[in-house]
Amino acid sequence: MDLKDLYRDVILDHNKKPRNFGKLEPCDTSADGHNPLCGDRLTLTLRIDGDTVSDVRFEGQGCAISTASASLMTEAIKGLDETAITTLSEMVHRALTSSSDAAIPEGLGKLAALAGVREYPARVKCASLCWHTLTAALARRDGSTAVSTE
Repeated sequence: MDLKDLYRDVILDHNKKPRNFGKLEPCDTSADGHNPLCGDRLTLTLRIDGDTVSDVRFEGQGCAISTASASLMTEAIKGLDETAITTLSEMVHRALTSSSDAAIPEGLGKLAALAGVREYPARVKCASLCWHTLTAALARRDGSTAVSTE
């Protein structure tokens, strides 16, 4: 399967049936994200044991790319510690922003499908909103914070 087919299939699947959709109550940290260019709004809620994400949920409204990216991200980060999440986030960022002929970083699993976004530069912010929101949530565990991709 080529990248375009994988991108289309994974985005459609995770948009139609987002994984980990909803809100965790209680949670250890949360953050709100907003992409004013597309109108995407996202709230992440996380439970953290030590420095490991034990559970994560998201809710909000967004385009198919934003919703699918958040769904994929929540699946990928469960059970990871902050160091592993930072590494994964950097790999996803490279996959989203590299030139279209650049190799996709190894070890992304299903997240590799997001590399298809680099063909549509205006949509990179849609795919990266959840990752920026995650960074904000991890940075501030004692309350809610907002992040924007303006």
